[in-house]
Amino acid sequence: MPFLSDRDRINLEAILESVNKIQSFIHGINNSNEFHQDEKTFDSVLMNFVVIGESVVKLSKLFRDEQSQIEWNKIKSFRNFIAHNYFGIDAEEVWQLIHSHLPKLKTDIQNILHEK
Repeated sequence: MPFLSDRDRINLEAILESVNKIQSFIHGINNSNEFHQDEKTFDSVLMNFVVIGESVVKLSKLFRDEQSQIEWNKIKSFRNFIAHNYFGIDAEEVWQLIHSHLPKLKTDIQNILHEK
């Protein structure tokens, strides 16, 4: 079993916390239009995607290489996209990402944290 440093564990926990926040924030929202119209939720979700991306950057290269099943570079790229194109963010794309990719990321992170 590969070693998990304290720093990597802290960053994984931050990712998991942000994923949980995003899922909590969108509870009761039915579609991307409602999501985009709820400015506080939309802004909060985007900020938590930035936190996820920042936490990914702080993970050690060794850890990211060992856990290559997770698309770390895509996560980091999405953070950069949000930070540099905030007013051009497509709510439908974010909505789809939340539903199609976040559950797997959450499961992967939980599995890593529980096996180490």
